[in-house]
Amino acid sequence: MKTIHRDDVNHPAHYNAGSIEVIDILEQAIAQAPDPVRGGLQWQCLKYLLRMWLKGNPLQDAQKARWYLNRLIDNLQTKPGLTTQPTLNSHSSLS
Repeated sequence: MKTIHRDDVNHPAHYNAGSIEVIDILEQAIAQAPDPVRGGLQWQCLKYLLRMWLKGNPLQDAQKARWYLNRLIDNLQTKPGLTTQPTLNSHSSLS
């Protein structure tokens, strides 16, 4: 019989559902953030949304995500000059 080894420090179960680890998604998602504050707020919002069904209290995680999203929106509204424009690559187009 094979023993399943849990690693709650490096790979906790609520960060490892599916084929992609949450941290990998988060690192890619914030790569284009214009500054650390906005990237951090985006990171937190996504983190709570991506694992909300895995921790036992999805309402609380949705509320936490909303808190960070509201803070990000406030930051974007009060400091609009710090945003970056999306860049289009050869595979993207606007319709």
